[in-house]
Formats: sequence, C-alpha cells, structure tokens
Amino acid sequence: MIFKRTVLSGLVAELPPEVWTSDEVERRLAPLYGRLKLPEGRLELMTGIRERRFWPQAIRPSAASALAGRRAMQAAGVGPADIDLLIHSSVCRDRLEPSTAAYVHGLLGLGPQAQILDVSNACLGFLNAVVLAAGMVESGQIRRALVCSGEDGRPLVERTIRMLNEDVALTRETIKPYFANLTIGAGGAAAVVCRDDLAGPGSIRLLGGAAETDSSANGLCEGDTSSAELDMRTDSEALLAAGVALAQRCWGRFKGVTGWDESTPHRVVTHQVGRRHSSLLFEKLGLDPAKDYQSFDRLGNVGSVSVPATLALGLAEGRIKAGERVALLGIGSGLASMMLAVECQ
Repeated sequence: MIFKRTVLSGLVAELPPEVWTSDEVERRLAPLYGRLKLPEGRLELMTGIRERRFWPQAIRPSAASALAGRRAMQAAGVGPADIDLLIHSSVCRDRLEPSTAAYVHGLLGLGPQAQILDVSNACLGFLNAVVLAAGMVESGQIRRALVCSGEDGRPLVERTIRMLNEDVALTRETIKPYFANLTIGAGGAAAVVCRDDLAGPGSIRLLGGAAETDSSANGLCEGDTSSAELDMRTDSEALLAAGVALAQRCWGRFKGVTGWDESTPHRVVTHQVGRRHSSLLFEKLGLDPAKDYQSFDRLGNVGSVSVPATLALGLAEGRIKAGERVALLGIGSGLASMMLAVECQ
C-alpha cells in the first residue's frame, strides 16, 4: 500500500492518572507469591515494565476514546462538523451492540454527516483504522476521519490478581498463561486522518506500508468475558516465537513496497509488549536498537493504544523530530502484523 496525500494531524496520547508499579502488583499478589515461594521483583525483571497506568474508577471504552478524540480535534484545529468518519479501534468496547463508535460520536457531539464504525483487531486495531481511513481520503470519499482508541486493562488485571490469589490449586506451571495479563495497562490515543492540504504544521505524512497474517496462530492469545468479567490466557513463549517470525515476513514485504531498508528509519516504534519482545524483534529484523523508542517501561502493554501513544509521546518529548522517518511496527493476536512508513513534518 502506498499513500500520496494522507497525513495524521493532532496525534495525542491520553494517559490515565493512577500509576501501578510492578512492585505494587506483586504486593497485591502476596498470597500467591507466598504460597508458591516466588521471588519478588520477577515481574519487572522479566518484562522491563516498571509501571502501568489505570483510570481510578470504572470508565467505558467510549469515554476513554472520546477523551483522546476531543484532544486530537483540538490539536488538529478542527471541530465536530469537520469529521466525515469516526472509527473506534480498541480491543475494549462498551458492548456488542451498538458500535462503541455510536457512543463516542455522541460524547464528542459530532455531526450527522459523520459515518461511524468500530474496527477491532486486537492490538493492531488503530493502525488498521488509519489505513482504512487513509484509503477513503485518497479516493476522495472523505476529507477527514477521526481515529480513536480507549483501552481499560484494569478490570482484567484486577480479576487476574483475585483469581491467582484465590485458586490454591495453581502451580508455577499453571500460572504461566495468566502472566501476560499482569503487563496490561490503560490509556487512549487519537488522530485526525486527512488530506495533506487540510492539515496544519506538525502533521505526520503516511507514506506506505504492508501487512501479513498468520491465522494458524489464532489460539495463542485468547480473551473473552467470563461470568461478566474479562478473561485472557496467553502462551507467551509460543506467541513470541510466532509473532517475531510473522514480523520478519512482514518486514520483507514492507521493504519491497516502500523501498526502505534497515538503515532508512531514524526511529522505530513497535507494539509495546516488553523488553524481551523488543530485543528479539530488533535482532531478527536487523535493526539498530539505538533507534528504538519505547514506552512499555512506564505504560505496559496498552493494546491498540500502544503504537500511536508511543509515537505521540516521542514527538511531545522531542525524541522524535520533524523531518525524521519512522517505522511503525504493529502486531496483534490472531496473528496479524502491519507496518507503516511515516515521515514527521
């Protein structure tokens, strides 16, 4: 896929105020740690995640998505009447019906001209939504789309802690499928996807990208509701191996489409899983680790929010600068990978 006239404007990260350190998570797991004689500090040591953020009270995904969406419109200098398409792209949704986008539309006061839909593809949803919106921009169907995401991992983490503490039959081996749950955080991200002549300074030009799918690995990470609560189980070792192998194939396709090679990007932003995933991914793709800009140490894994929020933070902190080319390397359970080439302006 190649894009000629599409940019992202007003990209923002919405960070919840409540911070949970990995030490705090382990303190909450004291009954489990005592029963299985687990060493303290293992969560941060194994993942590189020092802390993650949560909203202090229950929040609907639509509300988190709208928080980010409102700020993105303000940053892009547009109003509700300027949005032709709204896409809510989170793993988390308010309910099965109607679309969560229907609630976000109301919260933002968007006009009747705005189409609405949800795009959900595990942690890849935001990038999928950007590509779909960009295709409609390039074809002339719309002028502007608002892509937003709001993830709330707190219910999953709290349920996992409670279950691990209460199930005395669990062993060191049988807790493994639940370990990834403890890396999850919360947050929001949003951007206006529009024609380049409609964007102000500081936009991000979308150049091109590629996608790759391996549905044979669709059972390695599965999440669902269980007794009205969230539940997720992950084969972390198998998921890491299959995910990096998929990324290698997608990277080859990406280079063929964009003409980039390992030396082209000034910065690389990947899906923020943890230290081991990041290290292995850069090794297998032949990328310079010095180009890696990370947020997992302070945000954990925030699902579909991870890549856009990390890019937004890098720009806000001056770690990613105007004129630099950035490779966005996305991956989601399923397995699916999408890699996008962008240039900051």
